[in-house]
Order: sequence, then structure tokens, then C-alpha cells
Amino acid sequence: MFGTGLVVFRETLEAALFVGIIAATTRGVMNRTRWLSFGVAAGAFGSVLMASAMGQMSSWANGIGQDIVTACILSISLCMLSWHCIWVSPNSHQMIQDAKQIGTSTAQGNQTLWALAIAVALSVLREGAETVLFVAGLMTGSSESQGLLISSVAIGLAMGAFAGWLIYKGLGQVKPQRLFAVSYILILMLAGSLASQLAKTANQADWISLFGEHAWDISSLLPNDSAIGMVLHGVLGFDASPTQLQVLFYLGTTVLIWTAAKRMKLLISQRRIDRLSNTS
Repeated sequence: MFGTGLVVFRETLEAALFVGIIAATTRGVMNRTRWLSFGVAAGAFGSVLMASAMGQMSSWANGIGQDIVTACILSISLCMLSWHCIWVSPNSHQMIQDAKQIGTSTAQGNQTLWALAIAVALSVLREGAETVLFVAGLMTGSSESQGLLISSVAIGLAMGAFAGWLIYKGLGQVKPQRLFAVSYILILMLAGSLASQLAKTANQADWISLFGEHAWDISSLLPNDSAIGMVLHGVLGFDASPTQLQVLFYLGTTVLIWTAAKRMKLLISQRRIDRLSNTS
């Protein structure tokens, strides 16, 4: 029973931390709750459908169909977060101010949230499908009573959701003027984490054979399945024994996004200066 709850907690934790960070970074934007709730609901519903079709998907493309689906989900999520970091974050302060004005709240809120809602849905979809498959397998092959299994699953879900709530409340204590910087860094690290997972999937499917050796291995000091390791993985993309390709993807993605966001911020600042010069 404890093992079941722990596995469900681990799967729930990643999605819950992801949702908690996104919810905190969009605090103050109109329609945020509706969009993010839609993302969570769509992801949960999709995870059930995906889990039910997993057996068929696994047989696609000579047995690597599941890897293809996982790579597609990770790639789309990475694109959504990258778009947020590069375009939305430099404009976020102005967007939130505009969202508070009557008549512009819906349009500006939708501009800010649609990409993140998709990213939330895909995060819940990815982790939820694994949870559904795990629970379904236990119910068909375990000697424990279904009542105990359901209880342990519920406890794991609740603990994972609570961890995400703690992240959300913790970020809520950050001063508004600092929240933009904190949220940008967190979402940037989430993007790096997705890129690292994409590299791991590519290695496992033998799509990329280069840099397949482990960059380091500290699993004896801080295992991935430890409480701290799971939290760090959900927030920072931590891996106790990543491959060299994972490290390259993580660093390359974060550097590229950071550089593009800086460039976008400079362009926006220059445009504002030009507008002021033209009006004066």
C-alpha cells in the first residue's frame, strides 16, 4: 500500500508542481482560473484516453509508438513554455496592468494564458496517463483489496496536489515586483527540464546515439526516488544520473531561450523609446 501511494505521489508531484508554478506566475491576470482549470481538466480526460490506447500506440512504428507520442507531447510543451519566456514574459508587466482595465481584461488575459493552458494540459496528460496505467495494472494483478489500493492512490494524489499548492502559496509570498523575475527563472528551468526529458526519450528510443554516457551519477547520495529528489526533479528537472545529451539539451535550451528573451526585451524597450520620441 505504501509503495502504491509513493508511486502515485511521484507521478502527481511533477504535474502538481508544474501547475502550481504556472498558477503563481499568472496571479493577477483575469480569467486565469478558468484557463488553467480547463488545462487540468483536459489533461486529466486526455490521460484516461491515452492510457486506454497505450497498448495500441506501443505497437506503432515498429514498437516505438509510445516514445513518439511522448516526444511529441514534450516538444509541444517545450514550445509553449519557450513562447511564454520569449514573448509573454517581456510583456507580462504591461499585460497584467492592461488586464485590470475594464474592456481589455478578457483579450489580454487570453493572450497571456492560452499557451500556458496548453502546457498545463500536456503536463497533466503525460503524468496522468502513467498514473492511470500503473493503477490499472495494480488492480488487475495485485492481491491487495481494491479498497486499500484506492485509498493509497487517493493519498498519493492528495499529497502530490498539496505539494503543488505549497509551491503556489510560497510564490504568493514573493513581492509583486520580484515575482516576474522569480517566475521567469522557474518557467525557464521547467523548459530546460522538458528538454532534458526529450533528450532522455531520444536516447532510450535510439534516435540519438551520441552523448549517451552518464555525465555524473550521484544516485547514492540523492536518489531520484527520494523525497528531495522528486521535488527537485519537479521544480528544477533534477536527475541524479543524467546522460551527457540531457545536460546539453538542458543547458542549450535555457541559454537559447534566455538569449532570445533578452533580445525581445531590448526590442520592446527600443520600440517604447521610439514611440515616446515620435509623440514628443
